[in-house]
Amino acid sequence: MKKKAAPKPAREYQQKARAEAAEASTRRIIEAFLKRAETEWFDKVKLEDVAADAGVTVQTVVRKFGSKMGLLDVAHKHMGESVAVRRQSTPGDLEGAINALTRDYEEAGPLVLRLLDQEQMHPVLKPTLDVGRQGHRDWLKETFADHLKKLTPARREAMLDALVVAADIYVWRLVRIDMGRSIAAYKHIVRQMLLAALEPR
Repeated sequence: MKKKAAPKPAREYQQKARAEAAEASTRRIIEAFLKRAETEWFDKVKLEDVAADAGVTVQTVVRKFGSKMGLLDVAHKHMGESVAVRRQSTPGDLEGAINALTRDYEEAGPLVLRLLDQEQMHPVLKPTLDVGRQGHRDWLKETFADHLKKLTPARREAMLDALVVAADIYVWRLVRIDMGRSIAAYKHIVRQMLLAALEPR
């Protein structure tokens, strides 16, 4: 007698479960890689360690990403998506922008600073960091569009430059890490700097 085929809903459930498991393992690998990158030099990050941290085999990491550079590329996209979520704010809302900026730096600041510290030593990191720089500038351009659109092109670029400096991660590092000041103190300082940058010249 011919064996009956398994019900379609059961197959769909199994396929969905496998897809979810694969997605979860991919996420764990990316998070493990970024955690290592936050505390170790890039050339010292080993796929074996990343795999162990993520609870998978090295073969799984290689199958999903190909190499450490492949993992870096995917992790970069993951970082960009995470930044976009943390920086959600209403254009023109200064306090909302400051809160979003602070939220982003408090979450990802140490990792980004670690990568910046290695940019000269490992040029492969530069494309990732350049995308971050451009994204930061574009975010400020969108957030303060109402102020910028009233200016001539030259003055618009000058104001945008000033906003980029005021909201730069090195300001966060200086206040929060080097000086050891509170989040409230950082917000107060960056607010003053942003307001100064928004003054038309």
